Amino acid sequence: MSTDDQPFNSSAVEDAYLSIRERVWRAAQNAGRDPASVKLVAVTKTFDAEHIRPVLRQGHVLFGENRIQEAMRKWPPLREEFPRAELHVIGPIQTNKAREAVAFFDCIETVDRPKLAAALAQEIQKQGRAPKLFVQVNIGEEPQKAGIAPDEAAAFVRQCEREYGLSIAGLMCIPPFDDDPVPFFEKMAALRKELGLLDLSMGMSGDFEAAIAAGATLVRVGSAIFGVR
Repeated sequence: MSTDDQPFNSSAVEDAYLSIRERVWRAAQNAGRDPASVKLVAVTKTFDAEHIRPVLRQGHVLFGENRIQEAMRKWPPLREEFPRAELHVIGPIQTNKAREAVAFFDCIETVDRPKLAAALAQEIQKQGRAPKLFVQVNIGEEPQKAGIAPDEAAAFVRQCEREYGLSIAGLMCIPPFDDDPVPFFEKMAALRKELGLLDLSMGMSGDFEAAIAAGATLVRVGSAIFGVR
C-alpha cells in the first residue's frame, strides 16, 4: 500500500536494495572479510506485499519481521510465489506464541529468557521442526529493552543447550540508540568468540557497516531499503 497518496515506485525499492547489497559487500571487503560471510536480512515489518515483491524479484531470500501475527497474515502468498524466502523473527516473542514462531519462522533471533527457551524446546520437540535460534543480548543493559544481560549470556546459552536441549546458532543485539554503537558491537563480537557460536546478528540501516567491521554475520536493514515507516 502506498503512503501519502503517492504511487508506489517499485524501481526505487529495487535501486535502494541493490545499493545496500553493494554497501554490505564493500564493507565486508574493507574489513578484510569474505563478503559471502555477511548476510543481509531485509526487514519488512509494516510493509505489505507490494513493497516486498521488488526485493524478492531480485533474488533476495532473507527477511525479518517483528510481529508474528503480521508475518502470518502477509507472507503465505509471498512464500507460495517465492518458495526460497526465509523468515527471521526479530521482535520480542510472548511465550504463548512459541507454537507459531516455531511453525512459521526459519530463524528466531530473540530467545531472551528461560521461560521462552522452555516453550520453544517443547514446540520443537512436538513439531519436529527446528528453526535456527539466536540469543538476544541486551548489550547496553537498558531496562526498557528485551534481552539477556551480557554477563549472564554465557550461562543462559549453556542452560538453553544443556537444560532445554536447544542448539544456539548465534547472538543478536540492538545497541543503545543514542550511543556510539562500535564499543557494543565489539563487545558482542568478543562474546560470540568466547561462546564459540557461528552467527552474530547486529547492525541496522544507520550502522550496519560498522557492525560488519566488528564481525557481524547478519545485518538487519529495513528503512534504507523500503523507506521510512
